Amino acid sequence: SLNRRETEDSRQLIIRITSSLISRESTTITMTNCCSKQETASTAGILLFTAITGSAVYASRLQAREAVKREKIKNARNAALNKLQNTQRASLKEISPLKKDKAPKGTLLNDIKIDEVYLWEVEHLSKQFQSEAPDGFVNLMQGTDYNSISAPSTAPAFLRSFSSRDDSNHSDEEEKAGTSYNELIETNECILADIVRKPGMHGRTKAFIRAGPRKILHFDPKTVNAAIVTCGGLCPGLNNVIREITNSLIFMYGIKGKVYGIRGGYKGFYDPAYPPVELTPELVEDIHHIGGTVLSSSRGGFDLEKILGFIERMNIKQLYVIGGDGTHRGAFRIHEGCLEQGMNVAVAGIPKTIDNDVDHIDRSFGFQSAVEAAQDAIRCAKVEASCNLPNGVGIVKLMGRSAGFIAAFATLGSGDVDLCLVPEVPTVLEGEIGCLPHIYKRVKQKGYAVIVVAEGAGEEILGTSSDTDASGNKKLPPIGEFMKKATETYFEKMGETATVKYIDPSYMIRSVPANAADSLYCSQLAQNAVHGAMAGFTGFSVGLCKDKMVLLPIPNLVATSPRMMRTNGRTWERVLATTRQPNTVPYDV
Repeated sequence: SLNRRETEDSRQLIIRITSSLISRESTTITMTNCCSKQETASTAGILLFTAITGSAVYASRLQAREAVKREKIKNARNAALNKLQNTQRASLKEISPLKKDKAPKGTLLNDIKIDEVYLWEVEHLSKQFQSEAPDGFVNLMQGTDYNSISAPSTAPAFLRSFSSRDDSNHSDEEEKAGTSYNELIETNECILADIVRKPGMHGRTKAFIRAGPRKILHFDPKTVNAAIVTCGGLCPGLNNVIREITNSLIFMYGIKGKVYGIRGGYKGFYDPAYPPVELTPELVEDIHHIGGTVLSSSRGGFDLEKILGFIERMNIKQLYVIGGDGTHRGAFRIHEGCLEQGMNVAVAGIPKTIDNDVDHIDRSFGFQSAVEAAQDAIRCAKVEASCNLPNGVGIVKLMGRSAGFIAAFATLGSGDVDLCLVPEVPTVLEGEIGCLPHIYKRVKQKGYAVIVVAEGAGEEILGTSSDTDASGNKKLPPIGEFMKKATETYFEKMGETATVKYIDPSYMIRSVPANAADSLYCSQLAQNAVHGAMAGFTGFSVGLCKDKMVLLPIPNLVATSPRMMRTNGRTWERVLATTRQPNTVPYDV
């Protein structure tokens, strides 16, 4: 019933109110000289009712649209699954009828049992802090878009072009429907550590917390900022872990904060020469195809006060530390420092060691890639030894400071090695069990010989050094050059000449990209580290134990690291069977 002027004024006011609602800015509307006070009040009431009604209708339509979308997705999944199951059932019926009897098969063993399970607890932030996740939050695999922008001119060379997500035009109502996890890990779900049981054995075993997504999160993905740092020496798969942590945070959990890459190890937290970089899906898209770490690395540089200052200043909620046992000890100090200062921060570790000497886990990532890369050096040593006369001998020195896993597994993987020397086994040069008479015999039998030696072997002969590197590791004597000279001298002693070729591919085998097996392993490690941190676990590391992914408390992990190869175990037994070298390990060890 408004007149023409009132109608026009109302239209203008609706436009202004609508614009205010869209921009989400507070707008003060002054209605003067347009109508009387009564008309103004009447018009304002109508407009307010219209705005509220419109908002309600808009929200209702969005909810209905999302419900229809979820229903379509659900129906599509069910249809695809039914089609697949029907096809599989038809195939099974052609082979053999389905058996409905699910009763356990086999013999019941009454003298083998487990009646006491001791769980290695991992600290949880909920003991000291309230959860930041909103009430009723459902943990689903999220999805998020990102747009490209240019990197700053001060960025390192590999970061000349990267992308950053732009959430300025993103609203909560526009988020895509997430995908439910197939399985959520429950409280006290664990993996038994002692799976080998013998008759009459005690019924006790320790257990590890099973890794994976949880139903309840400790952090709100909208407020999470994370940081990733790589420390220590290089290892195949570092870039894979960096890439998967970044993608898991953004795509699986849909965090709205930033993921920072800390450059140059621990010193990157405070050294102005190594400013952090923002990691994005586009930036890390192809880094898994190259070796090394795009964040660079270094040894030492740990300064707890400065690191905590960075975490507080950048509002970091989650810190991911990739490194060996020394790096993990530093990570646990950061965890303790955060708790002492009342900082609600999850600190997660990913074990990294080229020597495979972190205890309790089945293997460290990159180890298989390094063993594979070592095969090229061994093949070259064989060619050199077999083609150079007289009495050709090829020597390959591989990494292995205190554990000879790389040398042993490379020897087994090759099948061409005649002598393998490792730190755990005594090196005897001459006599009945001497390695030099063995090499002389092998050369006389087939015309050449191949030797693989770990860098830490033979300290009982060459002595130990008091010098250490930045990480506190003692410097090792040159066992490779020593064996070359000792072989030449022994053949001279026997009245002959040996043609010895020495190959040192130490850094080559750790700088290669991860192979397919390690790439998969790196993805599992990174994803489960993110699952653990988002759930609120802290001061933990993640690893493969008994072929299952678990969370391990860092103090327990590093207490017995670095581990060494068992000299009375199956691995060394297989090495002896392959090389046919004398065993220098006493039988009662």
